[in-house]
Amino acid sequence: MKWIAPRALLPQGWAESVAIDIDDAGTITAVEARADRAGCELLGGPVIPAMPNLHSHAFQRALAGRTGKPSTSGDDSFWSWRRAMYAFLDRLDPDGFEAIAAQAYVEMAKAGYASVAEFHYVHHDAAGRPYADPAEVAMRIVSAAKTAGLGLTLLPVFYAHNGFGGEPAMEGQRRFVHTTASFAQLVERLRERAPAHGYVLGVAPHSLRAVTSDELDQVVRLAPPGAPVHIHAAEQTREVDECYAATHMRPVEWLLSHAGVDRRWCIVHATHMTEREIDGLASSGAVAGLAPTTEADLGDGIFPGPRYFAAKGRFGVGSDSNTVISPFDELRQLEWSQRLHVRRRNVLADESGAGTGASLWLRAAQGGAQAVGRPVGVIAAGFRADLVVFDGADPALVEQAPEDLLDAAIFGPSRAPVRDVLAGGRYIVREGRHEDEDAVLERYRSTLALL
Repeated sequence: MKWIAPRALLPQGWAESVAIDIDDAGTITAVEARADRAGCELLGGPVIPAMPNLHSHAFQRALAGRTGKPSTSGDDSFWSWRRAMYAFLDRLDPDGFEAIAAQAYVEMAKAGYASVAEFHYVHHDAAGRPYADPAEVAMRIVSAAKTAGLGLTLLPVFYAHNGFGGEPAMEGQRRFVHTTASFAQLVERLRERAPAHGYVLGVAPHSLRAVTSDELDQVVRLAPPGAPVHIHAAEQTREVDECYAATHMRPVEWLLSHAGVDRRWCIVHATHMTEREIDGLASSGAVAGLAPTTEADLGDGIFPGPRYFAAKGRFGVGSDSNTVISPFDELRQLEWSQRLHVRRRNVLADESGAGTGASLWLRAAQGGAQAVGRPVGVIAAGFRADLVVFDGADPALVEQAPEDLLDAAIFGPSRAPVRDVLAGGRYIVREGRHEDEDAVLERYRSTLALL
């Protein structure tokens, strides 16, 4: 198959009349600018690489907009939101889990994501008992991703404790908890099924408060060679304080000193870091997994962007709690939070001279690709043909020069910039619609009605 884009954002910048050759496996085999259009299928607008979503908790999509009632104590925080999330899980069975995940994933596809890393920690039934198939809920994630057409990186989460020092898990965490032995069985079951289902398998020790040092070592060793390793760290100041009290080190500092952090790792959030931690994380080759809309929603704090970016740190974005599902919104929130903090504009622009939007998109797509362990995020030979086609009729994009398109889509009044999305060279969204969106929404509605 040979497609041609009127304009496309290549690694070196925007180019005109770009021919993109794609093989039967969905991989780009050649890219040619200023190409002859004869014999090519025309894409319907300017094309950019699709964004990998490096951090999702799909089931939390059903909580979006349902946790805004303030408590009488007035101390609403991440920790009170977490209690509401645990209570919601008491009522969710595998069918409901799959229905919610499929809705979240279809929304991701329509928003411009073509792959997702699912940080999956709901393993057991509502009483905390393992299912007959320990991968029951994980395979519902796999099914939901197939329905949406997204490339999936499956990250089963190891969760054993409620606090530093091996504190026993609390009742609300009973659906998450594994021993290292039972977790090894889960990973092996998922490893056996990965070739047939086409997902990338990694591992995710939940956080330093949920695993001990010995457990962390064992869990990381279970990952297939070169596979992604994701962990939450330094999202909340309380977490940082408790980590320091238990270990005399801060979370990112401890991971850099003890965990062998390298390119395989994605440190999710990394919100609260010292200058030494920032520089260390940047030089490690790991990816900072940012979820700016969730971090804003939960009151986490502001990522230390200027120093991390100056140190050439790698980053990507994810929808996390799925309160907002849009890579454009994630990048807007990331840049705007920095502007509010340092009181100037275009804080995270790089030295390339490209617009802030284009610079952020390309860097986030490439960092996200590293974090999800998939050859995506770039329009170039050897990469999967995950493409977003802009809707040139969107009023915010009309008559924009190519170099301004991503600034307009991210920072302008556009709320629906995506016309089409291709995953592996196959349309999963066309003219703003996913072919299964009506059936997926009806199943989602029925699930919420039951809940």
